[in-house]
Amino acid sequence: MKRYGYLYEKIYDLDNLRLAHKNAQKGKKHYKEVKKINKDQDKYLLQIQEMLKNKTYRTSKYTIFSKRCDDKDRVIYKLPYFPDRIVHHAILQVLEPIWKKTFIETTYSSIKGRGIHKAVDKIKNDIKNDDVKYCLKLDISKFYPSVDHNILKNIIGKKIKDKDVLSLLYSIIDSAPGIPIGNYLSQFLGNLYLTYLDHAMKEKYKCKYYYRYCDDIVIFCDNKEKLHFLLNEIKIYLEKELNLKLKNNYQIFPLSKRGLDFLGYVFYKTHTKVRKKIKERFIQSVSYIKKNYESINKKHIVNSIMSYYGWLKHSNSKHLWDSYIDNSIISLLEKEGLKRRLI
Repeated sequence: MKRYGYLYEKIYDLDNLRLAHKNAQKGKKHYKEVKKINKDQDKYLLQIQEMLKNKTYRTSKYTIFSKRCDDKDRVIYKLPYFPDRIVHHAILQVLEPIWKKTFIETTYSSIKGRGIHKAVDKIKNDIKNDDVKYCLKLDISKFYPSVDHNILKNIIGKKIKDKDVLSLLYSIIDSAPGIPIGNYLSQFLGNLYLTYLDHAMKEKYKCKYYYRYCDDIVIFCDNKEKLHFLLNEIKIYLEKELNLKLKNNYQIFPLSKRGLDFLGYVFYKTHTKVRKKIKERFIQSVSYIKKNYESINKKHIVNSIMSYYGWLKHSNSKHLWDSYIDNSIISLLEKEGLKRRLI
């Protein structure tokens, strides 16, 4: 297995830091801290460069708060934009191409070009196959808080041998328990933590239909008994190799009897629906817009409707769209040049 060195200087290279700042501020240009840095960009980036060169960079103090995400209460860890978010972007810009090579094709989430809808399109296509008869769906109990730092460091060391990079990464990893949700690096490190489980499923156990999104896993098979076997092997691997446990809500079921509820959709052999909660939110949003059409900012209407369109267009939702989107909204969307994007 190839291990990479001579990476640390690339991380603190000024051009890499400029790109990191450019990427880190996307959607955040209105932040006071970002505005302050943009007034004298090179001054602050040179400060970060000196911190990294002299190895004096330390992770700043986290702001910790609770947030409702995906119908779950999660503890969020937030770091300052300067220097931490810029540093995290600088690190990932150098290491992502290396780590991405270790990910199997059907690992998704926080990987460029592999978001939810890439996974959705793959599952929609595969579920139609004749050898897809049963489904195993599972996820990991308290995944991010439960990540073992020593195991994660060993996994990182399989591909990275630059001691300065390892020291930098280890200091960030040890700055909070588990993998802190909210860190820019966290989801990528989470993918890395599970990547060798992915390889075991594909290479050792020959899973033809295997998909992982964060810590949620789906496997299709033509044999229910094999899925029970794989479930047991995954349990053993997680406990022995990664010090993790499965949730007890795993499911094995025939796809002829029910759909797979995953990633905001319900997948059937013949069609795909959006999840009930997304459908309900779409209807509520459109109803509110119709009731208050004259007083709502039209740009807000376009953004709201098109965000739902992004979900609906990957499902069989033409009837739902046609039932709630009236001519006034269609006309507004067409004025914004979105005619060709309508369902």
